[in-house]
Amino acid sequence: MSEDIKQQLLIKVGDKRNEYDQENHLGKKIWNESRKMWVIAAPAIFTRFTTFGTNVITQAFVGHIGAIELAAYSLILTVLLRFGNSILLGMASGLETLCGQAYGAKQYHMLGIYLQRSWIILTISTTVILPLFIFASPILRALGQDEDIAKEAGKIALWLIPVVYSYILSLTCQMFLQSQSKNMIIAYLAVVSLSIHVFLSWLLTVKYNYGIPGAMISMILAFWIPNVGQLLFIFNGGCQETWKGFSSLAFKDLIPIMRLSLASGAMICLELWYYTILILLTGTLKNAEIAIDALSICININGWEMMISLGFLAAASVRVANELGSGSANAAKFSVWVTVLTSLGIGFVLFIFFMFFRERLAYIFTTSKDVAIAVGYLSPLLAFSILLNSVQPVLSGVAVGAGWQSSVAYVNVGCYYLIGVPIGVILGYVFNLQVKGVWIGMLIGTLMQTIVLVVMTLRTDWNKQVLDAQQRVNKWFVQSDETCSQSN
Repeated sequence: MSEDIKQQLLIKVGDKRNEYDQENHLGKKIWNESRKMWVIAAPAIFTRFTTFGTNVITQAFVGHIGAIELAAYSLILTVLLRFGNSILLGMASGLETLCGQAYGAKQYHMLGIYLQRSWIILTISTTVILPLFIFASPILRALGQDEDIAKEAGKIALWLIPVVYSYILSLTCQMFLQSQSKNMIIAYLAVVSLSIHVFLSWLLTVKYNYGIPGAMISMILAFWIPNVGQLLFIFNGGCQETWKGFSSLAFKDLIPIMRLSLASGAMICLELWYYTILILLTGTLKNAEIAIDALSICININGWEMMISLGFLAAASVRVANELGSGSANAAKFSVWVTVLTSLGIGFVLFIFFMFFRERLAYIFTTSKDVAIAVGYLSPLLAFSILLNSVQPVLSGVAVGAGWQSSVAYVNVGCYYLIGVPIGVILGYVFNLQVKGVWIGMLIGTLMQTIVLVVMTLRTDWNKQVLDAQQRVNKWFVQSDETCSQSN
């Protein structure tokens, strides 16, 4: 970056800082930032609840078809679909950085170009992982799964290929709209989709008894209906400033954006796969059946709560990216602390709730006293997990908004896989603490990662982050086709 451009950016940063500092007193700043945060967080939380609910509803109806079908669906959902979703979610999060910062910098037409580039990159990525779904049966048999379950899982995996491809549009369009604080449309579409899914699941699996094909058809429609609605909204005037139509510019600068997407994918995948390892380790312990049942209940509760945390992750990434792109370093820093403290407050309330109710919560999911006692035994760990989840994902959102994905990926490897997993194995197996020991080790890894992210955030030079963001958006800036035609 030349010295002239750098000087101009420094002046812009200074102007923005003075403008922000003189704008309002502290109470008004907190109110304004909270309002902006909730505009993003509330629809994001609701949408994630409905998406999570879609899988749960399908699982419930599949459970009425047969035990083998339920085991096969659960296996595919836990292993393959979560694997594919985490890769695509991670890679799509690079779009959050680019769109959020470009929108803050008022380079509005670039959002549409970034969206199209992300479609290209995610389509390629999805096609690369497609063989896992096509050859699911032999892969699962090679991993030692039951023959009948592996065979049924292979059939279900083929049905889920359209669902995996639906992630390309759903994830990218959500991030495109979130960066502009226009994600209420996503929540509305989620309500419509979930309602249709419940009705069709009942109609096709219960009334007409179509079995797995009926359940899968309903699930496919549940994921594609919101995509159609989002595309109609974007293409028909809902985003006039940011969507200027399809452009050949989408094929420009794909390699550097692919690098950012891969760094984002590594960061997110390392986090989402962490608790999958917890379940796999638990399956090899003594009394594994009760341990897995109890742990599944805890992970299920943790999963629902995680939807709240992911909503705040989205809010943090968008707010930080928008403010950095606009050149307001102090506003970016302030948005971090408002979002973190809000999420932490909600997490603390849930922490007290789960510490108080303990095993009584288990009877919502089971009638087994042994499983309920095991859940009560694990409840303190669940409560601490929820408390950490109220901070750690928000800081990950800050990393996405600022473009730190590569650095955080290394942090995740060190804290999760070099510290958390080995400690969990030692406590669970060597010290014979069983599932509690494994979970304590995983929590230590999460705590270490949270501490590192807190230190990184506290030591951040936000003025430098503004310069980095401005450099990033200017580096990949291209004139719109409309501007080019006008200049000619």
